[in-house]
Amino acid sequence: MNSTQRYRVILDELEKKRYVTVQDFSRALGVSEVTIRKDLKDLERKKLLLRSHGGASPVSSLISDRHIDEKEKINVDEKMRIAEAASKLLNNNDRIIIASGTTLLFFARKIPMNEPLTVVTPSVKVSLTLCYYPNVEIIQLGGDMRKSSASAVGTYSEQFLEGLMCNKLFIGVDGIGIDFGLTTSNIAEAHLNQYMLNAAKEVIVLADSSKFGKQGFGKICDIERVHHIITDKNAPQSLLQIIRDKGIKVTLV
Repeated sequence: MNSTQRYRVILDELEKKRYVTVQDFSRALGVSEVTIRKDLKDLERKKLLLRSHGGASPVSSLISDRHIDEKEKINVDEKMRIAEAASKLLNNNDRIIIASGTTLLFFARKIPMNEPLTVVTPSVKVSLTLCYYPNVEIIQLGGDMRKSSASAVGTYSEQFLEGLMCNKLFIGVDGIGIDFGLTTSNIAEAHLNQYMLNAAKEVIVLADSSKFGKQGFGKICDIERVHHIITDKNAPQSLLQIIRDKGIKVTLV
């Protein structure tokens, strides 16, 4: 098999699986890992894929910002299962941060009605959902309103978070990778999320399988900052194994 034929196989596999390791390509194509790394480097130079730790993702993994109402209609079943699993991690009187995003909104809807909690959130939609929960104290972060995510960002929210320490942070992302970590499509939102990380003892990522191998414009943190990821069973197993090997708990639903 010549290089052109290998390139075709590599790109086809990435479209199907979103993330493939160098080892998997080497076994499938019957060539050395050195050859595969050279192929991946050539394809990245042509802007046909994105190289990452030990493998590659399709170039379509670069993402742009979309309105929350549009994203709420995507992968609904997966988000509901993820939200249900996340709701089981709550303890009475937990102080939690719920970041913005559609999976987090599904999570808020799955919180038991009588669960006593304190919830800090930048998301207006999360706050409006929890307004009807009699035992939930809501702290709505303020600042500049991002209309596309219906959530607050900016220095007011960041300064407020500096004075908090919560049990858990439930966070959604636009992209998860090994080299580039957790990312989102908006820099201001990524920056606020960094303050949320510093205000929580445990970081729990709620992300459906479409987020793996993708990369947003704003970096939130390295993957090593995460304690637990809840995703669906379609997430790329090769990438999940690398994540598990780093000591991060992965729950599949």
